[in-house]
Order: sequence, then structure tokens, then C-alpha cells
Amino acid sequence: MRCPICKREVDEKEREKPKSLYPFCSERCKLIDLGRWLGGRYQIPVIDEDQSMGEPAEEDEDEQGGR
Repeated sequence: MRCPICKREVDEKEREKPKSLYPFCSERCKLIDLGRWLGGRYQIPVIDEDQSMGEPAEEDEDEQGGR
């Protein structure tokens, strides 16, 4: 496997060692990855279900006299 940061080869046997840095090759690469997470560089796209289905939100129905 390769380190996700620097792409250096990482021995998969490292996974089972105590205090392993796996999947990273070094403490430096591990901290770079943490910094990216904390800085918001890694994001999971989210679609608001109310808007994605094409249905009006509950607030819109109340305004239109739905009740």
C-alpha cells in the first residue's frame, strides 16, 4: 500500500504493530492529513433531501394555505 500523502510504499504489516502510523509512512504525513481534515479540505458532499426530491418544504405548504 502507498501512503495517501506522499505515495511512499508502506508495509501492511505495520498495521498490526502497537502505535502504528498505518496507512501513513511517517508522523509527518499523519499530521499533514490531520491538518487537511481540520482545515476543511476533505468534505463529503451533502444533498438536502427536501430540495432534492422536488417537493415543497413544509413551510412552503403553510404559506400557500395547504392547511
